[in-house]
Amino acid sequence: MLGTYAQIQHHSGRQHGDLATQLHRSEHVNQVRQHLRDLVQGLIAEAARAGDLRDDVAAAELAGFCLHALTAAGALQSQDAVHRLVAVTLSGLRAAKLS
Repeated sequence: MLGTYAQIQHHSGRQHGDLATQLHRSEHVNQVRQHLRDLVQGLIAEAARAGDLRDDVAAAELAGFCLHALTAAGALQSQDAVHRLVAVTLSGLRAAKLS
C-alpha cells in the first residue's frame, strides 16, 4: 500500500507541480487525507500486534511518518528513487530483532 501511495505522489508531482499544492487545501482533500491516515494507522497497528512491525512507537505517529516521508516521491526523478524511498520508509517500521 505504501508503495502505491509513493507512486501516486510521484506521478502527481511530476504532472501537476504547484497546482497539486493548491488543490490540497480543500476540505474534501483534508477528509480524504484523514481517511488515508486512519487506514495506514490501522494497518500498522494490526501488523505491530502480530509482531511484524515495531510497537515501541504509536501507530498514529508511524502513519504520519510514512505518509510525510512518501510525499517526497513527488519530487523524485526516477522510479528507482521512488523504490528506494519506499524501502527506507519500510525499514523504519520493522520490529527490532533481538540477538
